[in-house]
Amino acid sequence: MPDLLIELFSEEIPARMQAKAADDLRARLTDALVEAGLTYAGAAAFSTPRRLTLTVQGLLATSPTTREERKGPRVDAPEKAIEGFLRGAGVTREDLEIRDEKKGQVYFATITRPGRPAAEIVAEELEKLIRNFPWPKSMRWGAGSLRWVRPLHSILCILTGDDGEAQVVEMEVDGIRAGNTTRGHRFMAPDAFSVTSYDDYAARLKRAHVVLDASERAEAIWQEATNQAFAAGCEVVEDRGLLSEVAGLVEWPVVLMGRIDEDFLDLPPEVLQTSMKEHQKFFSVRNPKTGRIERFVTVANVETADHGATILAGNQKVLAARLSDAKFFWENDLRTVRDKGLEGMAEGLRDVTFHNKLGSQADRVERIAALAREIAPLVGAKPDLAAEAARVAKADLQSEMVGEFPELQGLMGRYYAQAAGHDDGVPEACEEHYKPLGPGDAVPSAPVSVAVALADKIDTLTGFWAIDEKPTGSKDPYALRRAALGVIRLVLGNGVRLGLVKLLFNGIQSSPGQSFHERTPDTPSDESERADHNHMKVARNLLAFLHDRLKVHLKDEGLRHDVIDACLTMEGNDDLTLLVHRARALGDFLKTDDGENLLQGFKRANNILTQAEEKDGVEYSFGADVKFAETDEEKALFAALDTAEPQIGRALKAEDFAGAMQAMAALRPAVDAFFEAVQVNVDNQVLRRNRLNLLSRIRTSCLQAADLSRVEG
Repeated sequence: MPDLLIELFSEEIPARMQAKAADDLRARLTDALVEAGLTYAGAAAFSTPRRLTLTVQGLLATSPTTREERKGPRVDAPEKAIEGFLRGAGVTREDLEIRDEKKGQVYFATITRPGRPAAEIVAEELEKLIRNFPWPKSMRWGAGSLRWVRPLHSILCILTGDDGEAQVVEMEVDGIRAGNTTRGHRFMAPDAFSVTSYDDYAARLKRAHVVLDASERAEAIWQEATNQAFAAGCEVVEDRGLLSEVAGLVEWPVVLMGRIDEDFLDLPPEVLQTSMKEHQKFFSVRNPKTGRIERFVTVANVETADHGATILAGNQKVLAARLSDAKFFWENDLRTVRDKGLEGMAEGLRDVTFHNKLGSQADRVERIAALAREIAPLVGAKPDLAAEAARVAKADLQSEMVGEFPELQGLMGRYYAQAAGHDDGVPEACEEHYKPLGPGDAVPSAPVSVAVALADKIDTLTGFWAIDEKPTGSKDPYALRRAALGVIRLVLGNGVRLGLVKLLFNGIQSSPGQSFHERTPDTPSDESERADHNHMKVARNLLAFLHDRLKVHLKDEGLRHDVIDACLTMEGNDDLTLLVHRARALGDFLKTDDGENLLQGFKRANNILTQAEEKDGVEYSFGADVKFAETDEEKALFAALDTAEPQIGRALKAEDFAGAMQAMAALRPAVDAFFEAVQVNVDNQVLRRNRLNLLSRIRTSCLQAADLSRVEG
């Protein structure tokens, strides 16, 4: 079986597009080949700045012959219907077979499709793929109609047989004919050369100064960079994203390390790192003794006679210009902070619109400060400190440094807060109040940071809920799902106990979003009550959204949605820490034999009760008396409930949900025995009523911990 090798050789492909393009080439072409009947043993795709490569091993030499039987119209059908069937099946009337069916004689056609050579199928499918390749952005060049990410220069496409002979797949796309040749490095080995197989191709490319595998290029870069840094007594700041990007910028990586001018070493290390990464694609090199970024690593795409000295000198010159700008921003910002304080820096926020229905950034800061003051005692922070931190947390949005590097917002706030003389957790809150930004981001734990971070996210949620700008389907332009997850992780990660409904209500009440939120001393009482009713309705709607996000968050823990639903109906469901504590205890309980069997016993009792209550038109909720018990099993159930009920009540009062579940589990033997031996719906109405009321005690005891009727199973 032959092996297939394809290379699409072009001008430089943007680094961010290369990995997906290689995956698309592999997935789409192999899927098309399989669809056409060509199976294969294995496939791999590679990318460099100038080429996409696919190798397919063990491809069938020809597609198999297929036969399809197609049922047609009845023999006495109109002539036009028969002719249409003949055209669709590609056969003549003489090819048809007549068979007897229940409704009469029917035409059948057997369509035979002979196998096709692999080369023919590959040529056909590869041309379609090239013409319809899913680039995020593409261009046309010259007089042709082909669109590609950058001008496509050549197509290498060969099939190599078991005997080692290579066959060029004959095809042409917009005047570009497929062949068996490629080129090496643009400067170090630009001449064309022919190849006979993938192994020959990869080996000859390496001799021509091209490393085909992006992961191999990345590993080589990292290894050489860390070696050079170690030799200088330093360490490279790890950045896997930058490493992947740089590996997509070069075909033959040459690692060079340079020094940062002394004038810039006092800049915050994050500023140096960000400036070098964003503008130059340089790696930062840190001196572990001083903690400063003192050197940089750049990766060239060519070996030079002077071992990169000229390249390095040019890079250092450009870097000095960039860092001069950063130093200018830093010094200007510090001057503003020292002259006016952070509050002075933040004055410009009054001219920055947060949302046209929610006021300016300054308005938002005032709301966050009020919420932070309210939250502070609940998280162990001082209210005045939390409010102080909230008032200055977004001041750095007006700084020149954040204007140049928006990704440094918060971090620069910490530096400026320190320079302004703030302490007691305020600088840290300036940095951390945006966190957590995503599932993998760290959760702040310092009390002031937690208070401001919660206030920031709650204000975002309540504001947009108040103006009815909620996420819909896949659309979430204001990142409200992320804000909700941030609230959940802050609460659970710090074990915070707070009633969210009150906070959400207050946040919505302070929002300028809708007219019914505006209240004055002259507002009539009934109007005030109506506004409060509306506020509470929006708050509970927002709480339901948070509960939905909580279910998603807890899915990775193995907590089922129905288990969480069973706990959502209980009192205190706006205390997320309490809610999750209850849900985890219930989830663990239901994994045990006692829990599973008690659940079945509860469901049986609940079903019998529900049917009886619907039939009789009454609720059986009191009056069970042991003196009417006839069987030992009934008496044992009375005794078990008498023991368990106070234990369950005490455990729940102490929020010991595991203890409550354990007390419930003790009911299992008595419940099982009762249903084995006792018939509930008997003719004796006194006995029947007493037994139904006994079942009501089972239901009531179990429902104290969670609404087990919502649990599946």
